[in-house]
Amino acid sequence: MHFIVKVFPEIIIKSPPVRKRFIRQLRDNLRTLLAGIDRDIKVQRDWEKIEITADDSGLDDAARLQREAQVAEVLGRTPGIGNYLHVVEYPLGDLHDIYEKTLENWGDSLAGRTFCVRVKRSGNHDFTSTDVERYVGGGLAQHTENAGVALKKPDITVRLEVKQERLFVVARQCRGLGGYPLGSQESVLSLISGGFDSTVSTYLTMKRGIRTHFCFFNLGGRQHEIGVKEVAYYLWQKYGASHPVKFVTIPFEGVVSEILQHVDNSYMGVVLKRMMMRAASAVAESAKLPALVTGESVAQVSSQTLPNLSVIDRVTDTLVLRPLVTMDKGEIIDISRTIGTETFAASMPEYCGVISVKPTTRARLDKVEYVESKFDFAVLEQAIAEQVAVDVRELAETIDEGASAEVVEVLPAGAVVVDIRHPDEEELKPLLIDGAEVLKIPFYTLNNALAQLEAGRQYYLYCEKGIMSQLHASHLVDDGHTNIGVFRPAARA
Repeated sequence: MHFIVKVFPEIIIKSPPVRKRFIRQLRDNLRTLLAGIDRDIKVQRDWEKIEITADDSGLDDAARLQREAQVAEVLGRTPGIGNYLHVVEYPLGDLHDIYEKTLENWGDSLAGRTFCVRVKRSGNHDFTSTDVERYVGGGLAQHTENAGVALKKPDITVRLEVKQERLFVVARQCRGLGGYPLGSQESVLSLISGGFDSTVSTYLTMKRGIRTHFCFFNLGGRQHEIGVKEVAYYLWQKYGASHPVKFVTIPFEGVVSEILQHVDNSYMGVVLKRMMMRAASAVAESAKLPALVTGESVAQVSSQTLPNLSVIDRVTDTLVLRPLVTMDKGEIIDISRTIGTETFAASMPEYCGVISVKPTTRARLDKVEYVESKFDFAVLEQAIAEQVAVDVRELAETIDEGASAEVVEVLPAGAVVVDIRHPDEEELKPLLIDGAEVLKIPFYTLNNALAQLEAGRQYYLYCEKGIMSQLHASHLVDDGHTNIGVFRPAARA
């Protein structure tokens, strides 16, 4: 197995010390992530690229292809990667053998597209790089359904490398996530509610290399809390798993009650945001985090007008980052769809918050300070004191035991396993259980699919780490589904 990772182009134009630090961070991140697939995978840093290799000699074709697919999936969602190349290695033969190996990897991909062949060569051979380019290019032109050879601006560039007695064919080039390696920037605290905006803003900071912790304000409602934990874990597992982070819950029911009783109706939304900003700033200060992240976009709702945002920010000296500040809602939803959080946001349980009848869009600082003078700040201080911070990897353990779904390592007779993983993940590592029925129902279609399941049977949800399945199951148990549990085998299939 051989992959070549090219870093995000912005990294290349950094100064040599910064570039070296970023590439080293990306290497370390990939070592952490790929160790979960196979500890024998080697990750080596070069000046402007990273090479990933592993010995395939002990694997059959199915196992080799599965490992390659798993590695490619990790590379496609790791911040800091511009693109990555899957390289296939062969013993070096003659020119015709080189052509046949290239045709094997590229033949189908050239249909209807222009192409050229580019070769790098090192060692002593009885042919030149140009000889290889002409022979292989001519053969591909004759024996594939291509749109012609184009030496300038081709649709596809077929890349080959000859090193001594080995041939390396770049089988495919894939686009990476871009951005900077996670951990290359300082850490932040993201205010997450589970909706479209906060999940996308969190993703964007992670993509930019910022280690992003989560801060959730519980305004009342266990289902909402579980839903936010689900999406937070999903974001971390997919885009930030190289670095553990904290999930902080702040109980805000008392703060909401105090606002409803003592704050003028039109200023309720702005005051609530100021209270959240105060609390989040306190959390960030205690954790030595230099910035907060919110999902606000200018004028999307009444509290997000420029005058209101200015008044909200007056309560903190902490830097507030707003990645979505000029985005349209449609753009935000498009990103959520791409990153896989749309289904979470669309099905997020509603919660009872502060809803002003006629909210102000031009809050005045003196007026806000006056209405806040009636607020008992001891309630806010108590909420901050009662915050609960847990490692995101342990979110499933934070569910109240009395309402949690049953977790089993051995399936009862007649039970059905529901594999809730994304189809791409399920395909990479199929779940095989002898003697048990397995249904493939992705987490984002689970709620709708429940109505089609037999009411008299017991169903156990499964995912790779056992966290998403437990959060989903707990959510369903809350909704009254008593035949839902969690299957967490002692040894992963």
